[in-house]
Amino acid sequence: MIGLDTNILVRYFAQDDPVQSAKATSCIESLTQDSPGLVSATALVEMLWVLRSCYGMQKAEILRLLEGMLRTKNLLVEHSATVWRSVLAFRNSNADFEDCLIQASCEDAGCKYTLTFDQNAVKTAGMRLLR
Repeated sequence: MIGLDTNILVRYFAQDDPVQSAKATSCIESLTQDSPGLVSATALVEMLWVLRSCYGMQKAEILRLLEGMLRTKNLLVEHSATVWRSVLAFRNSNADFEDCLIQASCEDAGCKYTLTFDQNAVKTAGMRLLR
């Protein structure tokens, strides 16, 4: 197993740099079920932020990308069960994926609730407002 940094994932999905994207594609396509790539939760969140903010990726595209990553045998997504629950919450709400992941991670850790100053996360991801 090898770890994959955010920039490898971004180059693979964005295909925006002829040299680095080709290297990232070759790397990811060489992964196998017996020798997969690990996508940490941190790299996943960073990658989505870059793809959304720098490349304009929309919710439907993000959902397809996440579901594809979770289904492939060549990639292991850290905390995949939590990420799957976050994908479902993201699909069925107006919340940001990152807020869904934070909420699901806190639930997994046994938190009674998750506090935030983010009004949108309160309305869409089930967090509580810190007053």
